Amino acid sequence: MTKDIKPVHIIGAGMAGSEAAWQCVSRGVPVILHEMRPHRMTDAHETGGFAELVCSNSFRSDDKYGNAVGVLHEEMRLSNSLILGMGDMTKLPAGGALAVDRDQFSEAVTMILQQHPLVTVEYGEVKGLPPREWGNTIIATGPLTAPSLAQAILAETGEDSLAFFDAIAPIVYKDSIDFDIAWMQSRYDKKGPGGDGADYINCPLDKDQYRAFIDALIASEKTEFKDFEKDTPYFESCLPIEVMAERGAETLRWGPMKPVGLTNPHNPTVKAHAIVQLRQDNALGTLYNMVGFQTKMKYGAQAEIFKTIPGLENAVFARLGGIHRNTFINSPKLLNKQLQLTSRPDLRFAGQIMGVEGYIESAALGLITGRMAAMQALGQMQEAPPLTTALGALVEHVTGGFMSGPKATFQPMNVNFGLFPPLEEDITYPRVQGKRLRGKDKTRFRKGLLAKRALRDIRAWA
Repeated sequence: MTKDIKPVHIIGAGMAGSEAAWQCVSRGVPVILHEMRPHRMTDAHETGGFAELVCSNSFRSDDKYGNAVGVLHEEMRLSNSLILGMGDMTKLPAGGALAVDRDQFSEAVTMILQQHPLVTVEYGEVKGLPPREWGNTIIATGPLTAPSLAQAILAETGEDSLAFFDAIAPIVYKDSIDFDIAWMQSRYDKKGPGGDGADYINCPLDKDQYRAFIDALIASEKTEFKDFEKDTPYFESCLPIEVMAERGAETLRWGPMKPVGLTNPHNPTVKAHAIVQLRQDNALGTLYNMVGFQTKMKYGAQAEIFKTIPGLENAVFARLGGIHRNTFINSPKLLNKQLQLTSRPDLRFAGQIMGVEGYIESAALGLITGRMAAMQALGQMQEAPPLTTALGALVEHVTGGFMSGPKATFQPMNVNFGLFPPLEEDITYPRVQGKRLRGKDKTRFRKGLLAKRALRDIRAWA
């Protein structure tokens, strides 16, 4: 039967392309997977492996009842996701988050797809739009799409490209950290996948140290942008740490350096003014990345300033931070509900190039697009997931379901409960110790209901 099924061409073996390929072959549909690395590298990738993680090694919260990302994780597990399966297999301690050993994760995804009998890997750059004779094709080239293909897409669509900067956080060798100052603890001692409640390394700063650190960030030497990059906006959920510092002296204390939920065992009676956290980055536990410390500072400035953090005075960096430009298409104007280009229905898009942000969101769109392409190859149609699910909410975001009015603009977005349709039924909030829920407790209860509805509604589709 497989011999009579025309293969789906997939351009790009990143998170989205790898997931799309898996969804196709899981349904008996052959795939020709095109990947330009390692023959041509990007500014951010370091290997030729599939699904390489170029920034953080965290898939973020794994709380399936309290966080929209955790809901998306669970929906993808129920949908036989390769990315979540390998993520769970290579997970590292990370409190309430799902973090992975980046090398083991990429190697696992690469091995499974390379050895699958229905996958043919063709290395080399696809320099223009795929020829029409390819037929059923998925473009999953991500935010680092090669210029020749990006220009071909723009020529076909007639839309101006959108772009934003995404920054990379430094990685430190654990044995270079001073544990007479630093300590191991998750925020609020929260246990997550594979964790024990002491999954992060914490480095405390007092008020004077914090202020000096902020001043140094603002005064630091930054990477100079090329002319075509200068008007590119940052993605708000991944701002460089020095840009956050420029927004106000207290910004970092309310962001990645917040000191809440942590107690310094070396000095338990004194509360730190700010705390830097580092999260495990490999299975051996030898590498830790600085949480929220993505940066566009020059390498020399990074090493000098980050070594002023207590506990990191003698830090040895396995990798310093960096920055790259991400591009995405104006999906709501260009794609239909089957995620096809309206002017070329033989072409579908998947992943970050569609205007979603985050590893998991990218893989999720690969999962959906892969299923749609596979069912088309089988002469059938795969509808999008229900709107009430995290997967369905992402499809609705990239196809413009929640956009209206002449001033509506399209920007990359992580999955969040704000993308979910409101609950139809009136909510009866419980009382705790005879008192009605208020504020955050009320919001948390409502999110729990949205999560339960999503996990109920995804099952038939999954």
